[in-house]
Amino acid sequence: MQRILVIGSPGAGKSTLATELARRTGLPLIHLDREQWRSGWVETPKDEWHRKVVELAARDRWIMDGNYGGTLAQRLERADTVVDLEFPAWRCVWRILKRVTQSRGRVRPDMAEGCPEQFNLGFLVYAATFPFSARKRTLAKLERFGGRLIRLRSPAEVRRFLASFDPRG
Repeated sequence: MQRILVIGSPGAGKSTLATELARRTGLPLIHLDREQWRSGWVETPKDEWHRKVVELAARDRWIMDGNYGGTLAQRLERADTVVDLEFPAWRCVWRILKRVTQSRGRVRPDMAEGCPEQFNLGFLVYAATFPFSARKRTLAKLERFGGRLIRLRSPAEVRRFLASFDPRG
């Protein structure tokens, strides 16, 4: 595994898992949220964003976390492994609310400078409806993926997966 893509619903723990995988494997870490957003929660223009993602994915080795369906096909072309966090919507919404409560007003390590954590009702609704909307589009793209696909459906499965990278077991 040299190019690992971590995807899943908002609030599933993509960035946390990617950070821990990078620590355990030594692979370079790319948080797409940090790359996409500019200070003040301003999005990178679409054409520039597409070029940037293609450049990031062209690297020889990486762990990359984030959904961004508009560039998923390009990342899947380069990934050799996809870790798909398939958690229930209620768990993801709960985690987002917890994250907002604990980090409100601060910039998380996986976010761009100038983008402090904040409550966003639209984002919460997106996470709540993710399994019924965006998830279906993601699954359609994953059908064409030729690499290793790892689906993790619970925190216990994530812990067991991470333990497989620990020489102490």
